[in-house]
Amino acid sequence: MKYRLRAITREEHLAFVARQTSVSHLQIPSWGEVKSDWRSASLGWFDGDGRLVGAGLVLLRSLPKVRRYLAYLPEGPVLDWSAADLGEWLRPMTEYLSDLGAFTVRMGPPVVVRRWEAAALRAAVADPETRWLRDVPPSGENPAARELAERLQELGWRPVTAEGEDSAAVNQPRYVFQVPFRGQPLRDVQQGFSPEWRRSAKKTWRAGVEVVRGGYEDLDAFHRLYAETAERDGFIPRPLPYFQRMWIALRNEHPDRMRLYRARHEGEDQAAALMLAVGDHVWHAYGASPYTRTDVYPDHALQWRMMADAHEMGASVYDLRGITDAVAGDEQHLAQLRHRLGTGGQAVEYLGEWDFPISKVLHKALDLYIARRGG
Repeated sequence: MKYRLRAITREEHLAFVARQTSVSHLQIPSWGEVKSDWRSASLGWFDGDGRLVGAGLVLLRSLPKVRRYLAYLPEGPVLDWSAADLGEWLRPMTEYLSDLGAFTVRMGPPVVVRRWEAAALRAAVADPETRWLRDVPPSGENPAARELAERLQELGWRPVTAEGEDSAAVNQPRYVFQVPFRGQPLRDVQQGFSPEWRRSAKKTWRAGVEVVRGGYEDLDAFHRLYAETAERDGFIPRPLPYFQRMWIALRNEHPDRMRLYRARHEGEDQAAALMLAVGDHVWHAYGASPYTRTDVYPDHALQWRMMADAHEMGASVYDLRGITDAVAGDEQHLAQLRHRLGTGGQAVEYLGEWDFPISKVLHKALDLYIARRGG
């Protein structure tokens, strides 16, 4: 084979990540420590000259009572997805993971398919006849992504159709919302905010909302707001130890890998969020906004400060993570979408996740297991 694959050390993996312009926070060694209920390993692709030319973090989890594994590379691996010899990259991976006992390999190629600018999305939300993002003409499209999907199918990979994160802790969002900085001055980025968003930000400043950085000792306060948000929005919150483990693992790897921000008013926390950073990509993660004081717009103050700090760190994109492909629905869903649209960003569709079933019987068992647990 053209490429040789083997396990690599944390140091090799981090050195490779440091040479890339964009790598998901789910594809760094420390994320394996965060996902403590999975086994993890760093994999490296080497060319004929022995150079490390690709890398990935793989998570391994067994089905109940089965000593075979789902091998999962969320938002990865990091390799040349435009390569004509794609099979030469992927076959060593599936063979290596099969030898480890994997019955299915699942990956998420970090390849953009389409983008929709905020103006097009606002028009779609206002149009009662439009219900799905896929029905809105995109502002930009990547033809190579379609060709990649065809090649993956020819190589035996199957697209994963389920959206969202299921109870088996697999699947990353296919659609996300991002604010590209494009090397612009911060003032120009802020000029892209909607008039309503800028007015709300001014109100929050006049009301005296203060945004401060927090530390490990403030994760408990963050988690209380996060749990309230989960109860309001109807999702199952992650436990406090998960975030404590994340803080230690990511910040031990790099001091700016993870930050905590708190929006305070009259001495009380009104909103909070975590910010993750790898290279020039920054993510707003795990927002906690129970909206106990909607009149002072604490979330607007939080986003304004976090985007300013991300810009100062040299970020090229500020990523607000997953959205659904629905541009219609209940008022809560639309309010969340409108809030993101206020930042002037864009919806981005990735290629989604793909499975390579090594054992068709056990792969079917995985589908049944996920369906039974409500994935």
